[in-house]
Amino acid sequence: MPIKKWKLLPYDSKASAGLAAQFCEELGISPLCAQILIARGVRTLQQAQDRLGLAPFKDPLLLPDMARAVQRIQSALDNGERICIYGDYDCDGITSTTVLYNYLETVGADVMFYIPDRHQEGYGMNRAAVRAIAKQGVQLIITVDNGISAFEEVAYAGELGMDVVVTDHHEPPEQLPDAAAVVDPHRKDCPAGFEMLAGVGVAFKLICALEGDETGESMLEQYGDLVCLGTVADVVPLVGENRAIVSYGLRILENTDNPGLRALLEVSGLADKVLSAHHVAFGLAPRINAVSRLADAKDAVRLLLCEDEEEALELAGEISRTNTHRKELEQQVLEEIQEQIQKNPQAVNQRVLVFWGENWHPGVIGIVCAKLVERYLKPCILISVQEKEARGSARSVEGFSIIEAIRQVGDCLTKFGGHNQAAGFSLAPEHIGEFAVRMNNYARRKFGVMPLLELKIDRLVTPSQLTLEEISRLSELGPFGCGNEEPVFALRHTVLEQVQPLSEGKHVKLRLRKNKESFPALYFGMPAAKFPYQIGEELDCVVQCEENEYMGVRRVSIRILDLHCSKCRQNELFESKQLYERLKTGEELSADEAAQCLPSRQETAMVFRYLRKNPVQYDYELLAQRMQLEEPSVSYAKTRVSLDALEELGLITQKRNSADELLMAAPVAGAPKADLACAPLLRQLERTVKHEGNLRQEQELVGV
Repeated sequence: MPIKKWKLLPYDSKASAGLAAQFCEELGISPLCAQILIARGVRTLQQAQDRLGLAPFKDPLLLPDMARAVQRIQSALDNGERICIYGDYDCDGITSTTVLYNYLETVGADVMFYIPDRHQEGYGMNRAAVRAIAKQGVQLIITVDNGISAFEEVAYAGELGMDVVVTDHHEPPEQLPDAAAVVDPHRKDCPAGFEMLAGVGVAFKLICALEGDETGESMLEQYGDLVCLGTVADVVPLVGENRAIVSYGLRILENTDNPGLRALLEVSGLADKVLSAHHVAFGLAPRINAVSRLADAKDAVRLLLCEDEEEALELAGEISRTNTHRKELEQQVLEEIQEQIQKNPQAVNQRVLVFWGENWHPGVIGIVCAKLVERYLKPCILISVQEKEARGSARSVEGFSIIEAIRQVGDCLTKFGGHNQAAGFSLAPEHIGEFAVRMNNYARRKFGVMPLLELKIDRLVTPSQLTLEEISRLSELGPFGCGNEEPVFALRHTVLEQVQPLSEGKHVKLRLRKNKESFPALYFGMPAAKFPYQIGEELDCVVQCEENEYMGVRRVSIRILDLHCSKCRQNELFESKQLYERLKTGEELSADEAAQCLPSRQETAMVFRYLRKNPVQYDYELLAQRMQLEEPSVSYAKTRVSLDALEELGLITQKRNSADELLMAAPVAGAPKADLACAPLLRQLERTVKHEGNLRQEQELVGV
């Protein structure tokens, strides 16, 4: 299992001591919690209160156009006009629709809802839908989680005699639609404090304004469970009002009186549990989202509006089965990608990974894309090829704007949209190859060294700091989710004392020692047969901790996220790895870069001797760490080039899995002796070094 790139957040204990003490005293949080807030960039008491959601809710009428929205909707209520809520097909849009529909129905409105078909209509308003809505006697459309860019559709609604109130949370264009009201927290004239709201958060603010509930307490009591679900599902930062919404909403959700939510909790195995944002994000939200990906999103709205227990259980069961099918489709796509990698291992060396396949379900490729980013730590794009159109989904890493990259090749696309971390697009199938090449060419021009996905570490700690009291108080920072992640700690220079297989070898339990302190740690997803470290080795670990109770005994549970040899020079390793990938994808290297990849005869021989004594059965990163421990000059690139050269000469074999991870590298028994100078890869690198060296000499001679 390849190691991740670690980033320790900066924290100066001396400089921050006073601020940490203030946070502890004023906010009542633990010293460790205070240190984590400071490491995450919180510098004032006000920022800390905002981050923790301790400040009171802001008056919803502070949102631009909110008063106009309330006035127009109230007029529709007073005059008995028919209202249509125009929603979106994801969980945020579905909960937004449900909350507003439920509220308006409760106050006596003549109300209906419309959710566009994800695959036939796409995101947002469209003229055909507006026309169909008008035919049903609607006089007012209220958008939720969409509409901020619907200029033509809003104008068309006006032509058909309908007003539109837009509520959205996406970035607005320079010009706003000509609607009766446009409520969007990202408007330039919107005061600070609202910009993190999800679409359902904006819909919640609207019903608070309609109800005259400035504090939000009354509406949160009624709709907090649904607003919590949509907020978590849309992966908006859980800070400020979002944190307060989710914290309060989780308590309501545990004992919800909404039959649809109760049924969803039941089929998710979450009934009667103390709920966290993690349960919502990975138990409830995927089931709601699966409906729009594979079926009809209106079924999810019907579930959340359902008042009959039996019908709710039937709908929830069908939705859960749809989610199971979604997982199966994801696995099929992932397996096809792994087959492509086996046929072309160089595909994973590209700066931006681009894979495509026939008839991949467009509704699941975004999820698979995110998984590949986690696996390879770099931007990834998946494209589903249909008969006449190909549809793509992209995910990226911090520092590489995927929407900007896509915009650079927009002339070969039919449409595209998104933001820095995620985007979608369409193009003609015959342009896919050109698209992939141009995306990587852009990445080469833009970045000498590509940004990688990083595992952010809040604090460097010792085992003695991970006490039951400190770990139990980490909940003071929760609920955890996007923008307020569960705290992550690093433990350095720990000695491996014991490795114990768990669950038939699917996981391992380790015992580690730091100085005289010994402690257990669980490493889930690490098969015992593939655990690569030996008893007595010194390791650095990245962990998360939680309070656990077993048979009435409370203790700290430590869960390993990643580990590597303590002497690993991680920055050098990843830079060298990227250099090797550039070599293998045919990028032009300078003489200095080629020299950094070119092992000496002695270094390659050292790799060969190491394999003869220790046939390697784990990944490339670990082998590179081992080689550097033996000889610091042998970098990742030199290790890989040595392996490739030895394989070219028939002296070793490398076995890889479908993800191009090294499973084994071992000498070939009885292989004849060979001259290393004959290895094609080494000769290629030598020519590059020699050629540029000659050019430099010529330039010096002519005074250049």
